Amino acid sequence: MLENAFAFANQKGGVGKTTSCINLACALSLQKKRVLLLDLDPQGNATMGSGVDKSKLTYSVNELLLGEVTAKQAIIKNTPAGYDVIGANGDLTAAEVYLTKKSASPETLSHALGPIQSEYDYILIDCPPSLNMLTLNGLVMAHRVFIAMQCEYFALEGLSALVSTIDQVKSAINAQLEIGGIIRTMFDNRNRLCLEVSDQLMTHFGSKVFQTIIPRNVRLAEAPSHGLPVMLYDRQSRGAASYAALAGEIAKRFPPKVAKKTKQPATSLSE
Repeated sequence: MLENAFAFANQKGGVGKTTSCINLACALSLQKKRVLLLDLDPQGNATMGSGVDKSKLTYSVNELLLGEVTAKQAIIKNTPAGYDVIGANGDLTAAEVYLTKKSASPETLSHALGPIQSEYDYILIDCPPSLNMLTLNGLVMAHRVFIAMQCEYFALEGLSALVSTIDQVKSAINAQLEIGGIIRTMFDNRNRLCLEVSDQLMTHFGSKVFQTIIPRNVRLAEAPSHGLPVMLYDRQSRGAASYAALAGEIAKRFPPKVAKKTKQPATSLSE
Protein backbone atom coordinates (compact mmCIF):
# COMPACT_ATOMS: atom_id res chain seq x y z
CA MET A 1 0.00 0.00 0.00
CA LEU A 2 1.24 3.48 -0.89
CA GLU A 3 -0.03 6.27 1.36
CA ASN A 4 -0.29 8.81 -1.47
CA ALA A 5 -2.07 6.49 -3.92
CA PHE A 6 -5.76 7.03 -4.71
CA ALA A 7 -7.73 4.61 -6.88
CA PHE A 8 -10.68 5.76 -8.98
CA ALA A 9 -13.00 2.78 -9.17
CA ASN A 10 -16.50 1.82 -10.16
CA GLN A 11 -17.63 -1.48 -11.59
CA LYS A 12 -20.17 0.40 -13.70
CA GLY A 13 -18.84 2.17 -16.80
CA GLY A 14 -19.82 5.59 -18.12
CA VAL A 15 -20.09 7.26 -14.71
CA GLY A 16 -17.37 9.88 -15.09
CA LYS A 17 -14.62 7.87 -13.38
CA THR A 18 -11.89 8.49 -15.97
CA THR A 19 -13.05 12.08 -16.53
CA SER A 20 -12.72 12.70 -12.79
CA CYS A 21 -9.28 11.08 -12.62
CA ILE A 22 -7.92 13.17 -15.52
CA ASN A 23 -9.34 16.48 -14.39
CA LEU A 24 -8.39 16.07 -10.75
CA ALA A 25 -4.84 15.19 -11.82
CA CYS A 26 -4.74 18.39 -13.86
CA ALA A 27 -6.38 20.54 -11.19
CA LEU A 28 -3.98 19.30 -8.52
CA SER A 29 -0.98 19.90 -10.78
CA LEU A 30 -2.23 23.45 -11.37
CA GLN A 31 -2.11 23.82 -7.59
CA LYS A 32 1.62 23.02 -7.84
CA LYS A 33 1.21 19.46 -6.59
CA ARG A 34 3.40 16.67 -8.00
CA VAL A 35 0.99 14.28 -9.67
CA LEU A 36 1.35 10.90 -11.39
CA LEU A 37 -1.61 9.38 -13.24
CA LEU A 38 -1.48 5.61 -13.65
CA ASP A 39 -3.79 4.25 -16.34
CA LEU A 40 -4.87 0.69 -15.48
CA ASP A 41 -7.59 0.42 -18.14
CA PRO A 42 -6.70 -1.38 -21.41
CA GLN A 43 -8.97 1.10 -23.21
CA GLY A 44 -6.33 3.74 -22.49
CA ASN A 45 -8.86 6.56 -22.18
CA ALA A 46 -7.01 8.28 -19.34
CA THR A 47 -3.83 8.12 -21.41
CA MET A 48 -5.47 9.70 -24.46
CA GLY A 49 -7.31 12.24 -22.32
CA SER A 50 -3.95 13.35 -20.94
CA GLY A 51 -2.69 14.16 -24.43
CA VAL A 52 -0.62 10.98 -24.83
CA ASP A 53 -1.08 8.78 -27.92
CA LYS A 54 -1.68 5.28 -26.56
CA SER A 55 -0.62 3.71 -29.88
CA LYS A 56 2.87 5.23 -29.61
CA LEU A 57 3.82 4.25 -26.07
CA THR A 58 7.42 3.05 -25.73
CA TYR A 59 6.63 1.48 -22.37
CA SER A 60 3.31 1.13 -20.58
CA VAL A 61 1.75 -0.38 -17.48
CA ASN A 62 1.89 -3.67 -19.37
CA GLU A 63 5.70 -3.85 -19.29
CA LEU A 64 5.70 -2.54 -15.72
CA LEU A 65 3.42 -5.32 -14.49
CA LEU A 66 5.42 -7.96 -16.36
CA GLY A 67 8.61 -6.73 -14.69
CA GLU A 68 10.26 -5.77 -17.99
CA VAL A 69 10.83 -2.11 -17.03
CA THR A 70 11.02 -0.02 -13.87
CA ALA A 71 8.50 2.65 -12.93
CA LYS A 72 11.05 5.36 -13.79
CA GLN A 73 11.38 3.96 -17.31
CA ALA A 74 7.61 3.76 -17.80
CA ILE A 75 6.80 7.31 -16.68
CA ILE A 76 6.01 9.87 -19.37
CA LYS A 77 6.96 13.35 -18.21
CA ASN A 78 6.01 16.77 -19.59
CA THR A 79 2.65 15.64 -20.95
CA PRO A 80 0.32 18.24 -22.51
CA ALA A 81 -1.91 17.86 -19.43
CA GLY A 82 0.87 19.01 -17.09
CA TYR A 83 1.27 15.90 -14.94
CA ASP A 84 3.22 12.66 -15.32
CA VAL A 85 1.60 9.56 -16.80
CA ILE A 86 2.19 5.84 -16.97
CA GLY A 87 0.03 4.98 -19.95
CA ALA A 88 -1.98 1.99 -21.08
CA ASN A 89 -3.34 0.48 -24.27
CA GLY A 90 -4.72 -2.84 -25.49
CA ASP A 91 -1.45 -4.60 -24.62
CA LEU A 92 -2.48 -4.40 -20.98
CA THR A 93 -5.00 -7.18 -21.58
CA ALA A 94 -2.06 -9.55 -22.12
CA ALA A 95 -0.60 -8.56 -18.76
CA GLU A 96 -3.92 -9.25 -17.07
CA VAL A 97 -4.09 -12.73 -18.60
CA TYR A 98 -0.48 -13.44 -17.62
CA LEU A 99 -0.99 -12.30 -14.02
CA THR A 100 -4.15 -14.37 -13.72
CA LYS A 101 -2.58 -17.54 -15.15
CA LYS A 102 0.50 -17.21 -12.98
CA SER A 103 -1.60 -16.45 -9.90
CA ALA A 104 0.65 -13.42 -9.46
CA SER A 105 0.60 -11.39 -6.29
CA PRO A 106 -1.95 -8.54 -6.28
CA GLU A 107 0.85 -6.48 -4.74
CA THR A 108 2.85 -6.50 -8.00
CA LEU A 109 1.93 -2.93 -8.85
CA SER A 110 2.48 -1.65 -5.32
CA HIS A 111 6.02 -3.09 -5.29
CA ALA A 112 6.75 -1.62 -8.73
CA LEU A 113 5.69 1.92 -7.75
CA GLY A 114 7.21 1.86 -4.28
CA PRO A 115 10.65 3.20 -5.35
CA ILE A 116 9.19 6.39 -6.89
CA GLN A 117 6.43 7.01 -4.35
CA SER A 118 8.26 9.89 -2.63
CA GLU A 119 8.60 11.79 -5.90
CA TYR A 120 4.87 12.57 -5.97
CA ASP A 121 2.28 14.20 -3.75
CA TYR A 122 -0.55 12.24 -5.37
CA ILE A 123 -0.60 9.04 -7.41
CA LEU A 124 -4.01 8.70 -9.09
CA ILE A 125 -5.00 5.28 -10.46
CA ASP A 126 -7.70 4.94 -13.12
CA CYS A 127 -9.00 1.38 -12.63
CA PRO A 128 -10.97 -0.45 -15.34
CA PRO A 129 -14.78 -0.59 -14.95
CA SER A 130 -14.75 -4.21 -13.82
CA LEU A 131 -13.39 -6.36 -11.03
CA ASN A 132 -10.32 -8.15 -12.39
CA MET A 133 -6.64 -8.62 -11.59
CA LEU A 134 -5.85 -5.07 -12.76
CA THR A 135 -8.47 -3.51 -10.50
CA LEU A 136 -7.30 -5.70 -7.63
CA ASN A 137 -3.73 -4.47 -8.10
CA GLY A 138 -5.02 -0.89 -8.03
CA LEU A 139 -6.99 -1.43 -4.83
CA VAL A 140 -4.10 -3.17 -3.11
CA MET A 141 -1.78 -0.33 -4.05
CA ALA A 142 -4.16 2.45 -2.96
CA HIS A 143 -4.66 3.92 0.47
CA ARG A 144 -8.04 5.36 -0.49
CA VAL A 145 -10.68 4.86 -3.17
CA PHE A 146 -12.53 7.68 -4.91
CA ILE A 147 -15.90 6.57 -6.25
CA ALA A 148 -17.37 8.58 -9.13
CA MET A 149 -21.06 7.91 -9.62
CA GLN A 150 -24.18 9.31 -11.22
CA CYS A 151 -27.12 9.95 -8.96
CA GLU A 152 -29.47 7.38 -10.46
CA TYR A 153 -31.12 4.20 -9.21
CA PHE A 154 -28.86 1.59 -10.84
CA ALA A 155 -25.78 3.48 -9.66
CA LEU A 156 -26.83 2.81 -6.07
CA GLU A 157 -26.86 -0.94 -6.76
CA GLY A 158 -23.39 -0.71 -8.32
CA LEU A 159 -22.16 1.28 -5.33
CA SER A 160 -23.29 -1.44 -2.95
CA ALA A 161 -21.32 -4.07 -4.91
CA LEU A 162 -18.22 -1.86 -5.00
CA VAL A 163 -18.33 -1.18 -1.26
CA SER A 164 -18.55 -4.94 -0.70
CA THR A 165 -15.48 -5.46 -2.92
CA ILE A 166 -13.53 -2.79 -1.05
CA ASP A 167 -14.41 -4.44 2.27
CA GLN A 168 -13.20 -7.82 0.96
CA VAL A 169 -9.88 -6.38 -0.24
CA LYS A 170 -9.49 -4.58 3.08
CA SER A 171 -10.07 -7.70 5.16
CA ALA A 172 -7.94 -10.00 2.99
CA ILE A 173 -4.99 -7.96 1.68
CA ASN A 174 -4.93 -4.20 2.26
CA ALA A 175 -6.06 -3.45 5.83
CA GLN A 176 -5.57 0.30 5.35
CA LEU A 177 -7.81 0.63 2.31
CA GLU A 178 -10.78 2.95 2.82
CA ILE A 179 -13.25 5.02 0.84
CA GLY A 180 -11.68 8.44 0.38
CA GLY A 181 -14.82 10.02 -1.00
CA ILE A 182 -17.80 9.76 -3.31
CA ILE A 183 -17.95 12.13 -6.28
CA ARG A 184 -21.40 12.97 -7.63
CA THR A 185 -20.99 13.32 -11.40
CA MET A 186 -23.14 14.29 -14.42
CA PHE A 187 -25.51 15.96 -11.97
CA ASP A 188 -28.72 17.64 -13.13
CA ASN A 189 -30.36 19.54 -10.29
CA ARG A 190 -33.58 19.76 -12.32
CA ASN A 191 -33.90 15.98 -12.12
CA ARG A 192 -35.90 14.90 -9.08
CA LEU A 193 -34.29 11.43 -9.01
CA CYS A 194 -30.81 13.01 -8.96
CA LEU A 195 -31.77 15.01 -5.90
CA GLU A 196 -33.33 12.01 -4.14
CA VAL A 197 -30.32 9.74 -4.76
CA SER A 198 -27.98 12.53 -3.65
CA ASP A 199 -29.93 12.81 -0.39
CA GLN A 200 -29.67 9.05 0.12
CA LEU A 201 -25.90 9.19 -0.38
CA MET A 202 -25.58 11.96 2.18
CA THR A 203 -27.72 9.99 4.64
CA HIS A 204 -25.73 6.75 4.31
CA PHE A 205 -22.18 8.06 3.74
CA GLY A 206 -22.23 11.50 5.36
CA SER A 207 -18.89 13.29 5.12
CA LYS A 208 -17.59 10.63 2.72
CA VAL A 209 -19.61 12.41 0.01
CA PHE A 210 -17.65 15.37 -1.37
CA GLN A 211 -19.48 18.68 -1.13
CA THR A 212 -18.52 19.60 -4.69
CA ILE A 213 -20.92 18.30 -7.34
CA ILE A 214 -19.84 17.81 -10.96
CA PRO A 215 -22.61 18.99 -13.32
CA ARG A 216 -23.49 17.78 -16.78
CA ASN A 217 -21.36 19.98 -19.00
CA VAL A 218 -20.78 20.08 -22.76
CA ARG A 219 -17.16 21.17 -22.37
CA LEU A 220 -16.44 18.17 -20.15
CA ALA A 221 -17.74 15.89 -22.89
CA GLU A 222 -15.77 17.68 -25.63
CA ALA A 223 -12.39 17.88 -23.89
CA PRO A 224 -11.26 14.22 -24.33
CA SER A 225 -11.57 14.45 -28.12
CA HIS A 226 -8.99 17.23 -27.97
CA GLY A 227 -6.65 15.19 -25.79
CA LEU A 228 -6.91 17.63 -22.90
CA PRO A 229 -8.48 17.82 -19.45
CA VAL A 230 -11.31 20.35 -19.36
CA MET A 231 -9.11 22.42 -17.02
CA LEU A 232 -6.94 23.23 -20.04
CA TYR A 233 -9.57 22.95 -22.80
CA ASP A 234 -11.91 25.54 -21.27
CA ARG A 235 -10.90 26.70 -17.82
CA GLN A 236 -13.89 29.05 -17.64
CA SER A 237 -16.44 26.26 -18.04
CA ARG A 238 -18.68 25.00 -15.24
CA GLY A 239 -17.01 21.59 -15.46
CA ALA A 240 -13.54 23.08 -14.98
CA ALA A 241 -14.68 25.24 -12.08
CA SER A 242 -16.24 22.20 -10.39
CA TYR A 243 -13.10 20.07 -10.68
CA ALA A 244 -10.96 22.97 -9.43
CA ALA A 245 -13.20 23.18 -6.36
CA LEU A 246 -13.10 19.40 -5.88
CA ALA A 247 -9.29 19.41 -6.10
CA GLY A 248 -9.21 22.05 -3.38
CA GLU A 249 -11.47 19.89 -1.24
CA ILE A 250 -9.24 16.84 -1.76
CA ALA A 251 -6.01 18.75 -1.07
CA LYS A 252 -7.51 20.03 2.19
CA ARG A 253 -8.85 16.64 3.26
CA PHE A 254 -5.76 14.69 2.16
CA PRO A 255 -2.79 17.08 2.24
CA PRO A 256 0.50 15.80 0.79
CA LYS A 257 2.93 14.24 3.23
CA VAL A 258 5.71 16.81 3.53
CA ALA A 259 9.05 15.70 4.93
CA LYS A 260 9.93 17.61 8.07
CA LYS A 261 13.01 19.76 7.80
CA THR A 262 15.77 19.08 10.28
CA LYS A 263 16.00 21.95 12.70
CA GLN A 264 19.38 23.67 12.46
CA PRO A 265 21.17 24.56 15.71
CA ALA A 266 21.15 28.25 16.55
CA THR A 267 24.29 30.16 15.63
CA SER A 268 25.92 32.30 18.29
CA LEU A 269 26.35 35.99 17.37
CA SER A 270 29.84 35.88 18.87
CA GLU A 271 31.04 33.27 16.40
